[in-house]
Amino acid sequence: MKILAIETSTLLGGIAILDDSSGLIAEVKLNVKSTHSERLLSEVGHIMDKTGLQLKDIDVFAVSIGPGSFTGLRIGVSTVKGFSYATGRPIVAVPTLEALAWNFPICRYPVCTVLDARKKEVYAALFAWEGEGFRRILPEESLGIARLLACLLEHQECSERVLFAGEGALLYRDIIMNGMDHRALFPPSDKMIPSPANVAFLGIQKALREEFADPLSLVPCYIRKSEAELKKNG
Repeated sequence: MKILAIETSTLLGGIAILDDSSGLIAEVKLNVKSTHSERLLSEVGHIMDKTGLQLKDIDVFAVSIGPGSFTGLRIGVSTVKGFSYATGRPIVAVPTLEALAWNFPICRYPVCTVLDARKKEVYAALFAWEGEGFRRILPEESLGIARLLACLLEHQECSERVLFAGEGALLYRDIIMNGMDHRALFPPSDKMIPSPANVAFLGIQKALREEFADPLSLVPCYIRKSEAELKKNG
């Protein structure tokens, strides 16, 4: 089974192609300062040319569903919907914060993945490695960094050390260090971003379980309303 995965939840997005029998075929990461729409489709074409594959060779499409950048998530979801309609192949939706946690499989400490939600808030979730995968301790939520740290300190599993990853962890590193009484761990910068390959890996697992998304009803997991929605409802 071949899967093409798209990750556009942050400014550093990307594409990956994975085969469940032979492993990772290709991965491209894009540092997008403007919008993903300007480079995403061209890079999909580029990766197809380099691998000798065509869209018809892909069995399933995976997309990082959020939370994250509102614009980036819309572009990612719209793109895989277009691919699905064009090929008749199914879609699987992968939670962004879980995909980010998979940068640290078999980690002995809880992994708190944190993305910048702006307005002095973060998108965060907490995971613990069990057996062959992560167990979600705290679900995805949008909250202030102080509230997040308070929630973590309430959990016995966070009493020793906690590994923080994501752009939000970089942004609030000093506050996290002080708030966690120096129990916080931070990985190298290259592990601070969601990986398209992780989206592909988790997507394969969901596809094998036949956990497909309905292309008609599939929407990003924003968690909170966008600025435009708030202004409209206000």
